[in-house]
Parts: sequence; C-alpha cells; structure tokens
Amino acid sequence: MNNNNIFLEKSAVKAADPEHRRKINFNIGKYNAVVPQGKAQFEQLELARERAKNIKWKAIENLDRNLEDFELNFSKRGGKVIWAEDAQQAIDEIVEICRQKNCKTLVKSKSMATEEVHLNKALEDNGIESIETDLGEYIQQLDGEAPYHIVTPAMHKSKEDVAKLFAEKLGTDPHLTPEQLTLVARNILRKKYVEAEVGVTGANFIISDIGGVAITENEGNARLSCSFPKTHIVIVGIEKVIPSMNDLGLFWPLLSTFGTGQQITVYNTIITGPRQPDETDGPTEMYVILLDNGRTNIIKDPKQRESLYCIRCGACLNACPVYKNIGGHSYGTTYSGPIGSVITPNLQGMEDFKHLSYASSLCGNCTEVCAVKINLHELLLDNRHKAVENGLADWNERIAWKAWKLANLHRKLLNLANGKMKNKVVNKVFTEWTKNRGELHFSQKSFNQLWQEKHKK
Repeated sequence: MNNNNIFLEKSAVKAADPEHRRKINFNIGKYNAVVPQGKAQFEQLELARERAKNIKWKAIENLDRNLEDFELNFSKRGGKVIWAEDAQQAIDEIVEICRQKNCKTLVKSKSMATEEVHLNKALEDNGIESIETDLGEYIQQLDGEAPYHIVTPAMHKSKEDVAKLFAEKLGTDPHLTPEQLTLVARNILRKKYVEAEVGVTGANFIISDIGGVAITENEGNARLSCSFPKTHIVIVGIEKVIPSMNDLGLFWPLLSTFGTGQQITVYNTIITGPRQPDETDGPTEMYVILLDNGRTNIIKDPKQRESLYCIRCGACLNACPVYKNIGGHSYGTTYSGPIGSVITPNLQGMEDFKHLSYASSLCGNCTEVCAVKINLHELLLDNRHKAVENGLADWNERIAWKAWKLANLHRKLLNLANGKMKNKVVNKVFTEWTKNRGELHFSQKSFNQLWQEKHKK
C-alpha cells in the first residue's frame, strides 16, 4: 500500500472519531485562549513578524557564509562541527561518538531533527538505551508512538490516557493526577541524567556571530541533558541559523507566543561550546551535527526556499482545519500539518508525498497565523503545480482536466453537453468528487444558452 492510501485510511478513521476530536479541540482551545495574551507584549505584532521574516530571508540567502561563521566561532572554544548530508550520515556519526565513549545510556531532549533521522531506533539497534526526557516525548516513547505535534507531542492524549499508560508500563496507580504523574516521570528521569554518558539535544536556533546554540524550553530537561553527561551532541537542521545573538530578542518571544501563548518560555539557554578551563559546569566534549537531509534541495527552489524560514512554533498546525480533524499521525511523516505538507514532498520526494499538498482546504489560515509570515497556502499550491509538471498526476485526473480544457476552449462543445450529460460524466465517470461529497447537479442550459435565448441571437 502506498503512502497516499495509508494517509487516506488513517485520515478516514480519525476524522470519524468523536473522542479524538474532543481531545484535540480541548487542547487547542486552551492554546487559543492564551495566545492573545502572549501577543499583547508586542506593540506592533505585524512589524515583528515582518522583521523576523526578513532576518530569516537574510540568513537563508547567506546560508553558506553563516554556517561557516558558526563553525569557525564554535570551534574556537573547542567545539566540533560535523556536516551530515543525510540521515544515515548523522546516525553513523552519533553511533560512532557513542562507541568511542562506551555509551550505554543516552538522555535526549525534545528534538524534531532526531525524530527526522529516527535516532532512537538506530541507538536501540546498536544496544544503546535512549531516554526521552521531555515529558510529552517520554509519554510517546512509553506508548511506542511518534510525536503527534511539533510542540506538544502528546496533544492527543487526555490525563486519563496518560494515567492508564503509566499504570500499564510503570505499574503506577491508574488514578494518579497530572501532578503525581509528573513526579513519577521526574523521579525516573533524574536517575537517567546521572547514569548517561551522552546527552543529545536539538537547537531552536544556531547563532553564527558567536558560534552558539540557543535552546528554549519549559521543563529544564534540555539543560540537564547537556550538562550532566560528559558528552553533548546537538543535531540541528542547517536552516536554523540566525546571523546574530541580538536576533534572539525578537525570535524567542515570537516562538514562545506563537508556540504556547507565553511571553517567554521558562528556560532560555545559549551554549557556546564544551566546558572551559575556568568553568565548573558543562560537558567536556561538545559536537554540533549540521543536518542537510534534503534541505539544499529546497534552497535550490526560489519559491520553496521560503519554507525554511519556519521556526517550528506549531501555530499552523493548531489553526489548520484538516490537522484538527485527522490528527498528526495520519500524515505518516515527521512534520505534520501545513508546514509538513509543504516541506515533506521536497525533503523526501514528490512522488511519494505529493498527496500531502492536497490535504488542505487552502483557506489560508496557516499563512495568517505563521510567526514569520510564510505564505504556506501558496507553497502548497506550488507543490501541486510541480507534481503535475513532473507528470505525477493520476491518469484519470489528467484525462479529466484535458476534457475540461477542451470543452472550455470550445463554446459549441460546452453547449452541446446538456445538464444530464454533464451530471453523468462528473458523478458516474469521474468518481473522485463523489467519494466523499454529494453529487453535482448542473443546470439543463448553460449561461451562454440562456443569454442567447433572452437576446434572440
């Protein structure tokens, strides 16, 4: 079964599940209630969004120089930079570092880049215990599921679901409160920080002018993951670069407001390398893996390049009517929602994932809420256009549009087909429309025919 059919099957199940819809609407409703409070900190919100977009434009247009500056500045403090062209190279480098450090246990903070390369599976295959330390990610790991959402991985689970899961996996009381469940997870994870030889984090931004890694979080697990173990590995997409540390004054509040509705997240950290001789804390070795994995393919495309401005706030997911009905797992990809539908076909292949660009109502709500004003709905249309241009449209779709074009270029042909014939062609021959919608019913006469009759021409 191909990816399109899997997507359609999963989507049909979730769209018809009222309990799933209730949980998602409840959680997104809480998000919608607090976001306006976060936005109130900006005197000119639209100007802030426009400035952020311009900074990201500048960063991506000068990506080669910015990355080289980052490497130079980071290396000055003893950090090591590794360039990974694809997921396998990134995995090989991490596994090799773990082998050199005789790593048996690895702690990992929330990172979509590690999900993208399927790091946990690779470490498990190599006999290394990888522990997710973000509470949402830890819940998903216990349940054997991928993250459901870019920012809130377990958004689709209620507190009762989590209590039941902990009871099954950890033997706890199935009636624990959220506070008690959090304490259970904390007690387990604190021991893992001490045992781990290696810590892995992602990065919200990498800063070229100081050679720094910027991480923003609410739980403090990323700080623990990069300070307790002797070796710290960062895996980050090359598009996360920003030119200056001063840019964080804009990007951190934007990310927190559009991501969770906060004015600023609880913990904000800049790491510029391993522990220095005059410092008492931090890892003795630090690596940054700069992940390409298809991103340069997007950079080559002048239109799609804009999608790399994304700061992973997740706002477009929360606004998307399709995502809210079918959920994150239906997409079958690391990145779901509108931004996932834009970048996945370009990262993993248009032939296998072109269907995601059609998983949209094109209402434009994703563009309206984007923190950096990416024209997401236009990029979805561009993906559809590229799929057709590359000959990836289905046979019946191509025939249907050729027939439509032929008829609309010849008025006599269009008038020749009466309403009954049009109804039969659309509803009985080309059945894609009526699979999930009511039948179309054309009038017996076209507007052109009615006009001619009225004016006796």
